[in-house]
Amino acid sequence: MQANYVQRLRLIFSKGGPARYISHLDLARTLERALNRAKIPVAYTQGFNRRPRMQMATALPLGYTSQYELADILLTESMEPDQAKAQLMAKMAPGIEVLEVFEVPTNAPSLQSVTQSSAYVATPLDPVDFAELQAKVAAILAADKLERERERRGKKKVYDLRPLILDLSTAQDEDGQVHIHMNLCLEPSKTGRPDEVLDALGFDPLDMRICRTGMVLAEDS
Repeated sequence: MQANYVQRLRLIFSKGGPARYISHLDLARTLERALNRAKIPVAYTQGFNRRPRMQMATALPLGYTSQYELADILLTESMEPDQAKAQLMAKMAPGIEVLEVFEVPTNAPSLQSVTQSSAYVATPLDPVDFAELQAKVAAILAADKLERERERRGKKKVYDLRPLILDLSTAQDEDGQVHIHMNLCLEPSKTGRPDEVLDALGFDPLDMRICRTGMVLAEDS
């Protein structure tokens, strides 16, 4: 079947404010509506239930904010990236800001297939003992293995969290606020989750503000 698109644009966008409570599916619908309202010439799939040709890198859990989300859109007509960004931002929902738009090859692999890692910062809502936290971080980094359980479809599975943690550190700003920085594996079937790292540190993830700060793709390495 002949391709019905001529250009592929990659969007880097942030997600915060009221948008932090938008699910992954609703986020895709929000972007779709913005593309339509902005009159971006998006290509659509064929068939009865036509969908815009749009790919997103990875789902962000509900309640997380992000400074770095990725989406690719395929267009039936070429556009200047800066023009596409301006038109999109004029129609975008509150809490979502398009930070950058640039062109990538139309035959590039899907975003989900080339993600390698994702960086997050977690900020406790309540005061914590910084020295105790540093010791817990050091213990996790020194561990050869960190067995945890995941439950999926009612079945529990034991896995090793340690190789999914690429980097883990903590810092304290001049106001005494503690921040936990983590860089986690984000490869197909090898995904590190911030909530599981925080649980391993002894925190309830619901007592944290969690923000994605970046992603690394295979092509960036």
